[in-house]
Amino acid sequence: MPGASSDRSTFQRLKVVCVPLLGNASLTPSSIPSALQLLTQLRDTLRQLQSTGEVLSPQTVSYVFFPLSTILRRNDLANIPDQLLERLLEVLALLCDAWWWDMDVKVWEQVFMLCSAILGGIDRKGKGKDRDEETKVAVAGCLWSLLRPRSPLEDPLAFSGSDRANAIMESFKTHAQATKFMPVLGQTLNSLLLTAESPHMPLQRISLKVLSCMISDYLPEGFVPSVLPGTVSSMSKVALGAKATKGWANGDVVAAALLVMRHAIVRAVGDDICVRESAVQDINNLEDLLSGPRASADGNGNYSSPYTTQRTTAWLRATASQLHIALNALSPLVKHPTPAALIGLASFSADILSATTLTLPQSQPLLLTFLLSVQASPYDRVSEHADSALRQILTGQSSARHPLLSVLFRIARDNLAALPRLLLSHADAKVEHVAAILESICRLAAPRPDSLLAGVSAISAGVGKLLGPHGGVEKWGWSLLSTLEFVSPPVVVTPASAGQLMLENDPSASHDVLFPELTFRHVSSRTAHEALMRTFRALGAAAGDESLFSVEWFLDVGLSGRGPRAVAALWCACRLLEGAGNAPLDQANATPAPLQRTKRLEKFARDLARRVGETWDDMDMEDVLPAEREPQADASEENSVLVEHVQGFIAVRGVSDAEPAASSTPAHAMIQPMLHRGLSLQLLTISAGILESRFLPLLLHTLYPVLHGIVSDSLFVSTSALAALNSITNSTSFATPANLLLSNFDYALDAVSRRLSRRWLDIDATKVLAVLVRLVGRDVVHKAGDVVEECFDRLDEYHGYEVLVDGLLEVLLEVVKVIAEEDSGRATNPSHSSNEPASSLTDARRLGSFAEWFAHRHDEHPTAESTRDTSYPREAWGKTDHDAGVNSATDAPDASEEPFADTPPTPSQALTQQIVSRSLYFLTHGAPQIRARILLLLANAVPILSESTLLPSVHQAWPFILNRLSDAETFVVSAATDLIAALATNVGDFMYRRIWDDVWPRFRGLLLKLDQGDASSALAHRGRGAVGTDSAYTHSHRLYRSIIRTLTAAAQGVQAQDATNWEVIVLFRRFLHRQVHDELQACARGLYLALCKNNEDAVWLGLSATLGRIEGSVAFLREPRWDIEENVRVILQP
Repeated sequence: MPGASSDRSTFQRLKVVCVPLLGNASLTPSSIPSALQLLTQLRDTLRQLQSTGEVLSPQTVSYVFFPLSTILRRNDLANIPDQLLERLLEVLALLCDAWWWDMDVKVWEQVFMLCSAILGGIDRKGKGKDRDEETKVAVAGCLWSLLRPRSPLEDPLAFSGSDRANAIMESFKTHAQATKFMPVLGQTLNSLLLTAESPHMPLQRISLKVLSCMISDYLPEGFVPSVLPGTVSSMSKVALGAKATKGWANGDVVAAALLVMRHAIVRAVGDDICVRESAVQDINNLEDLLSGPRASADGNGNYSSPYTTQRTTAWLRATASQLHIALNALSPLVKHPTPAALIGLASFSADILSATTLTLPQSQPLLLTFLLSVQASPYDRVSEHADSALRQILTGQSSARHPLLSVLFRIARDNLAALPRLLLSHADAKVEHVAAILESICRLAAPRPDSLLAGVSAISAGVGKLLGPHGGVEKWGWSLLSTLEFVSPPVVVTPASAGQLMLENDPSASHDVLFPELTFRHVSSRTAHEALMRTFRALGAAAGDESLFSVEWFLDVGLSGRGPRAVAALWCACRLLEGAGNAPLDQANATPAPLQRTKRLEKFARDLARRVGETWDDMDMEDVLPAEREPQADASEENSVLVEHVQGFIAVRGVSDAEPAASSTPAHAMIQPMLHRGLSLQLLTISAGILESRFLPLLLHTLYPVLHGIVSDSLFVSTSALAALNSITNSTSFATPANLLLSNFDYALDAVSRRLSRRWLDIDATKVLAVLVRLVGRDVVHKAGDVVEECFDRLDEYHGYEVLVDGLLEVLLEVVKVIAEEDSGRATNPSHSSNEPASSLTDARRLGSFAEWFAHRHDEHPTAESTRDTSYPREAWGKTDHDAGVNSATDAPDASEEPFADTPPTPSQALTQQIVSRSLYFLTHGAPQIRARILLLLANAVPILSESTLLPSVHQAWPFILNRLSDAETFVVSAATDLIAALATNVGDFMYRRIWDDVWPRFRGLLLKLDQGDASSALAHRGRGAVGTDSAYTHSHRLYRSIIRTLTAAAQGVQAQDATNWEVIVLFRRFLHRQVHDELQACARGLYLALCKNNEDAVWLGLSATLGRIEGSVAFLREPRWDIEENVRVILQP
């Protein structure tokens, strides 16, 4: 009863619309608006009923269809307006959704023919009329309601248990494939192909849906080959966006067009149908080979339908050739920007490959290339879809597996062989494409982390064969090395070690250093560069241990020379070994699960580390084999004649007879050894990543190359060495590089010692030792004794070689600096009252105190009388105070013995004293840099040593220190002043006479010489009262700065002399001038502030007289040419 009431309610709702609509069935200009409104109301009502899930009974459908059929019968189809016809067809489509389950075949045929006629623009008299796109969308929607397959779940009588959906579908398909209906079907197909190319997006989408359904379900198998060329041609245009106005076609449209093309190709030239019709033979066993082609299912090929195309071997050959051309035209789709199009291309390629293994063998490489390219897509969803499709094809039980694997290996070989040619042509996009294909092939060897599909073991074996002994690496390897060249990296090569500069700023900076990138000569884009790196890593990972043969071959080539080919060989070896050992230089590229490394791989890594360590000292920066230079010159000369590839600006000579610029070939050749060293360090890092904690014994061979690279003048090598040290630290599970070096300090010291012998002398060994001390830091104090002994042994042996002496003294200086950091300096010696800061009393308080004293200066002060009773003794008889003191001293001798004795020196102080005492002799060395380094060493040692150990050495060396103030080199004089400043700060009492009697006269004479020099210097300030130079890097500026800082330290730590202080106040006023360099002004302000603490009145008098504020006996000090008022205000402010 509820169902009956519902039907009555639905009927009443529809009756309200259908009765007036029937009354307006005859269309006139006055009735058309009413009919249109009623059709719109009917469409909305049907949509509401459909959304609520209500099913229309066959009687209700017939009732609603009656006014629609009346309109179509009473009016000429060509005279029905487009908008009204659109509404009518939309209502008809809604009716067909429910009517399909009970529709008679004749009715289905009539509705189909109606839609076909409207879509094709044919009226009843055969005259054409072009309908608008919206009407065609309604027509195609009605066709979709008629043709689309239904599932059993959509059946309103699903409870009956019968599979009505398939039965009804088969009946319609049988009727559609009848000979009489074939012209209608063909005309409809042609109309849909035309509308599919329409720029109207809704019409294009619905047309492609209907086409896909018609071709896959309704076209007879014998008729599909006839429509294959037209369908493929039209769908290619749609997919490629031939009529699109803005670049690429819509992604969903591309996917739908490829789906239509896939159905057409599979049904036309699929393996199953072609084997049944004997167009191709499927050989699965020996019997198939002996039996020959089988007869077709229709006997001698007599086909009953006139629309059927017979599939023969000749037809298949011609069709396959044309299809290959059409498929090749789809190549641009691999670069489509939308995921939907890429997924559609992947599904299309996978289905065609699976269904046409026998019929389209020449297209298999192309389709596999499509899948491999899509697999390299940056979209995860696209990449996963293509990867799953490839794995299903290559790991399934189908007969297509083995032929496709052989095609895949051929693609890998061809692309690897084409890589050198593409590199020379500077085709970065093609290089990136080829590299992506090779990487995608290698990815299939391992299981995907986020997928349940297993890896393709056959690919691993195939890539291993390619990189193994029988892969022909000697052939493709040489051609690759001849084009894979590297040029100077985009960094600046500085004379000072970049590694040392970084360590001076922050010794822990090596933790964040990454390996610098190399620059290809023939590759300019970064994406192509990264694609090449990923490809070689993937090749090594896919081949596993089998790739070690190619790695060893590249190593032999790389270590046999230092030219461009050797550098390229080392780069290839690095990338392959990264993949084989799962030890990437960038840990972000490592796989989540570590690989089980085999004994063969670990043995190879150990041998590689030893080999690189042993050959490191043979890598001379100028060692380029002549055999490699000559062919390169010939090749460059030949290329310059045949082809010219110019990047950047074109050089234009302004003078006709000007000489051409020198070739960059020598610079290119000279940069190769530097790159060779950097790649050798990468090999050591990869070996450490493979061996991990088992790499520690190999540090005996590899630690020196890493440290030697840090002190390199090349920023590329230095940065590579810092990155290598950091990576080795992480691989061997040390917290910091300092911990690693401290634990293996003996290895490094032994390596340096062996390179400082007469048999094997390396000048850079001293730099290595210095950077070793700097890297270890304050923890090296425990090992410093060995370092000092080693340095002095070598100084005794090589004291005549300036370079070695300078390097060894640099090591000693680093040791002293580290000891100073460890001890954090001793407290500054107590000074006399002159060194203590004066009480900060204001002038008012001082004047008040003076007035109080002056008023009471003649007052008598009464003596205090003793109130003690002296009538009886207060101490025991028989002992005097003197005896008691003697006895107490005898009883406790330790309490009063040697009250001023110094504490024994610590081991650090003893070591520093040894360094100082044995280094004093170099103060008179002939090399100025050695004299300066000794002075700096002594300056750093002053805060460490106690007075008892420091002062004898200073007293002994004092004449030589004074002589350094007259040195010809400015940096030596500056170093001497720094030493005097350190002595004045730490041992002011000892330096009292030496500062004012020995140092100050020399400073005074030095100031006079500097004044005379500035008068004739082109860099000096010009103007009224100008002092010094504009630049902070001139000799005079540096000496001024050193002198002022030294006197500042003396004013703070040495007892002052009034006469000398006054002389200093007068002489250094000029440095307060506003036009003096800012740095010198700051130093001068610091000097006067230090002088204020000792004698503020003298400073006030001198500066105020200079400004002209005081008259009288000091009026001669006035200097109007100096603008010092601002600085004086800062100095004298309360």
